[in-house]
Amino acid sequence: MAEFPIVTESPLLALPDAVAAPTGTPDAGLPWHHGDPLGEQRAATLGVAVIDRSTRFVIAISGEERLSWLHTISSQHVAALPDGTSAENLSLDTNGRIEHHFVQTDLDGVTWIDTEPGRGPDLLAFLTKMVFWAKAEPRDGNELAVLSLLGPQSGDPRVLAALGLEALPDRPYAAVPLPGGGFVRRMPWPTDHSYDLLVPRERLVEVFGALTAAGARAAGTWAFEALRVEAVRPRIGLDTDERTIPHEARWVGAPDRFGAVHLDKGCYRGQETVARVENLGKPPRHLVLLHLDGSADGRPEPGDPVTADGRTVGRLGTVVDHHELGPIALALVKRTVPAGTALVAGPCAAAIDADSVPDDTGVQAGRLAVERLRGR
Repeated sequence: MAEFPIVTESPLLALPDAVAAPTGTPDAGLPWHHGDPLGEQRAATLGVAVIDRSTRFVIAISGEERLSWLHTISSQHVAALPDGTSAENLSLDTNGRIEHHFVQTDLDGVTWIDTEPGRGPDLLAFLTKMVFWAKAEPRDGNELAVLSLLGPQSGDPRVLAALGLEALPDRPYAAVPLPGGGFVRRMPWPTDHSYDLLVPRERLVEVFGALTAAGARAAGTWAFEALRVEAVRPRIGLDTDERTIPHEARWVGAPDRFGAVHLDKGCYRGQETVARVENLGKPPRHLVLLHLDGSADGRPEPGDPVTADGRTVGRLGTVVDHHELGPIALALVKRTVPAGTALVAGPCAAAIDADSVPDDTGVQAGRLAVERLRGR
């Protein structure tokens, strides 16, 4: 496979209050916090905070057929994605298992994709291999770097002035250009007021400094992850494993449902599994929020088994301390495990948050048709 450059460390780690994320974690190379991780979470919830996520791998795709081509090789309906609009998307293998999750934005004739740091090169290699004769040209787009602006005061006039904007996008997945290059898009998570800024990488320190000078709280990835876990939004490779299918990870749905898999689009790799689960079956596992016993000696690790009466019933994902909920985690747990089951994750007792359990009690259309054919 060809070698592609990966941004491994942010220049914002040089800030005097920046504490680096632990090595060996997906956010290594970024500020984990700026001295007050729980206060930073509160700012992102009640005020406004800016978070450095600049190690995310960015891909740019040009060419007049970029959207129709991408539509054929991914799970989301993006063939006619309007200019200034975004969507979440997946690449699946032939068995419907998730290989890549990415966010894409189409703006001024270019589709911008950002994905996990360690997975970007593989995704770019896959896209390049799949071009064939289409008029689409994927390339490394790491000239842009990702920041996230969170909180209900993100539209404060001082913050807008720092960005050179009159207003932020008013609906999820909408995107507008930034005067100094790049763009801002509204996201439906991890909070109700979430915006991704893709800015020229050479201006990363400048933009971050302008936002903090305008009143935004400098926050680390700890804050973003805590709010993401609270929102029960998965992160590929952390909250998923090599067997995970879209229904398990809550990624099924069109952009207006904040999903990454459209159920009414043409053929794509892995579609058969998605259709079979949607119409005839149930996913073997589902993603839930776990509350962990904070008095335990230590914390579990992502990938640890979740057990009930000594029997493995799930897999632990992201583990984080939340400013209100305490220690929480995401986990893929067998669908048949009731919410009230006493669980153990690593050294901690754990309990499923009942409100996080997806409702899958409905009868699928395909199953209903089968029952009618059988005269039931």
